[in-house]
Amino acid sequence: MAELEFGFSLSPSVDLALHEDLVSAAEEGGLDLVGVQDHPYVPAFVDTMSLIATMLARTDRLRFFPDVVTLPLRPPALLAKTASSLDLLSGGRFELGIGAGGYWDAITTLGVDRLSPADALDALEEAVQILRALWRPGGTVGLRGKYYSLDGAQAGPAPAHPIGIWIGAQGPRSLRLTGRIAEGWAAPIPAYLPYEKWANANAILDEAALAAGRDPADVLRMSQLVGTITDTEGDAEARQGSAPIRGTAGQWARLIARLATEQPFRSFVFWPERQELGQVERFAGQVVPAVRELLG
Repeated sequence: MAELEFGFSLSPSVDLALHEDLVSAAEEGGLDLVGVQDHPYVPAFVDTMSLIATMLARTDRLRFFPDVVTLPLRPPALLAKTASSLDLLSGGRFELGIGAGGYWDAITTLGVDRLSPADALDALEEAVQILRALWRPGGTVGLRGKYYSLDGAQAGPAPAHPIGIWIGAQGPRSLRLTGRIAEGWAAPIPAYLPYEKWANANAILDEAALAAGRDPADVLRMSQLVGTITDTEGDAEARQGSAPIRGTAGQWARLIARLATEQPFRSFVFWPERQELGQVERFAGQVVPAVRELLG
């Protein structure tokens, strides 16, 4: 079995002191990843990329990624520059979670025209081409698309490492796109893709990867789990519906071990219902070691 990685989701509030405490606990506890939600239209949130830059500067080992970028509000040419810059300045600790756009009623309030779901996915595919082209320095980039075009743009700088593009896909077409072109799948939280649909989504990814001549194992599968680590046993089966997981560290560990065994998930991101230091500490210090013990 491939090595598992673990992380937690950070909500980009204005509470910098809390962010520093949570991220420090994650780094000291041995977690691998921190995902930062990206909702630029929420007035109580700071900018996701700015927060990631700040937290990268305060850590030495953790990798960070937007979970996931709202592409319609971040033009891909500038997103490419931001991503490669964050990766270079952090010594290769930035990955790119990206989505076609979900909350269009909110997105359009910031001056962006609404796209249909099909058009938004086409725009996402064009954006991925632009990102990769601009990460290969040494020439000019000319791409003429329906949604994005570049006319002689200078590529570069190259990121410090091959940045993973992890798509936040949930529908069949977006899953097929992910299996065909992306390095990973940042599975939506269960409120958008219920637990019982995860296995079929992974099967669609596998089929699309194979059809594109890829090894399905090369597409990282990220499970994002919302809930609370409790002192008493609760409901932690996560087989149907979208209810948050509420159970002991042992129950959480058994759930993650099952997902890693029954499905090709290799990355697990904990979304605490409340952004509390104790929850991140318990995930890192109790849940993750128990998972590793269960899986040997």
